[in-house]
Amino acid sequence: MDYPATVHPRYFYKTEFQSHELEFDYLKSLEIGEKINKLRFCATPNNSLFILSTNDRTIKLWKVSECKVKRVKEMELSPNVSSENALLSGKSFVAGLNESSIQNGYHLEWIDKKPRSVSPAPEEGPNTIFNVGESSVARCRRVYAHAHDYNINSISNNSDGETFISADDLRINLWNMEVSNRCFNIVDLKPLDMEDLIEVITSAEFHPDYCNLLAYSSSRGFIRLVDMRQSALCDQNAKILLDHEARGSRSFFTEIIASISDIKFAKDGRHILSRDYMNLKLWDLHMESSPIAIFKINEYLRPKLSVLYNHDAIFDKFECCISRDGHHFASGSYSNIFKVFSHDGGQDDGITLEASRNPNRVSHCRTATRTAGLLGSFACGLNRRGHDNTGSDASDEIPCNLKSKLIHLAWHPTTSLIACATKCSLYMYYA
Repeated sequence: MDYPATVHPRYFYKTEFQSHELEFDYLKSLEIGEKINKLRFCATPNNSLFILSTNDRTIKLWKVSECKVKRVKEMELSPNVSSENALLSGKSFVAGLNESSIQNGYHLEWIDKKPRSVSPAPEEGPNTIFNVGESSVARCRRVYAHAHDYNINSISNNSDGETFISADDLRINLWNMEVSNRCFNIVDLKPLDMEDLIEVITSAEFHPDYCNLLAYSSSRGFIRLVDMRQSALCDQNAKILLDHEARGSRSFFTEIIASISDIKFAKDGRHILSRDYMNLKLWDLHMESSPIAIFKINEYLRPKLSVLYNHDAIFDKFECCISRDGHHFASGSYSNIFKVFSHDGGQDDGITLEASRNPNRVSHCRTATRTAGLLGSFACGLNRRGHDNTGSDASDEIPCNLKSKLIHLAWHPTTSLIACATKCSLYMYYA
């Protein structure tokens, strides 16, 4: 972390494990899928990895650690051993009776505690070969369940290393890492009458330095910065970031495309990067009225909003990422492409790359495939009140492939490397 990387990092296969499984909530007659919505690495005091993972309802804390595996590769049994009784009375099992016993079951853990360079004992025979290797083992340390009635869309670690938040469509809960059976509700947008619901929470994230500050975005295009020191329930906002210029001309699609799908704090803690359907926006916490920079991503789709609405594509949610120095930003779009922008280079079109083996080849497939909206069911319902789907002209074509959308991106914390996932493939780009 203290020295810049001279060569790009190399990645090798480490391990894999099943985080969540298909569940069924019998009280609500609801099937909870195993699909993971968010992953977060936690700060660790040792070489083990701690990972927070969540599906729609349940959050789990996993510990991935290295362990030494010793296997008996080849062993020649004594010819005198011919039955189970003779095996139990063999010399190899009774040889350790004369040795002093150690507490806590030393002999039960001899596989883990035996040194790597120990030569075979005489009782083991000359043909016994021990193959010692290292393997990664994942263990579930905590399960944080039964705290959300709606789908979880965000989890974020606190800078204190002890707490984290989880957000669904209407609530944000504060958890302690060591306490899995209790959490504190700090934001609650659920009205007394669900007919009065006007917005939902779309993303939430802790401040990178101050453990008392967090920001969350909504489907109305607001970014709210709250201070947990003010009250137990953070109903009062410390600041509200809103682009007043974008709300000048109003239309039916204006509120839908204004919904913020993802927010990220910059490393300096002063700037916030947000992504709505059309643009990337960079905010300064000292300027609440408008963003300091707007980077256009899907502006070419603005004439096709009605067609996108009929295909539910207008509800798709795209993530964004920001470099460590806070000067470069990236976000995905359709046709497996993503754009990289530079704050110093101006608000141009940026660099367009395709998630493929040839990243400089950018293709636009003129097909419109019906896709399921990724926005919460509440937000889709809010925007569809009184507006049923209308038949679209068969001649309407969308200049991109709606089925191949690049949603997930991550920027390396120390070097200029971007990881992006599309369908079943993971691509990494290094500058």
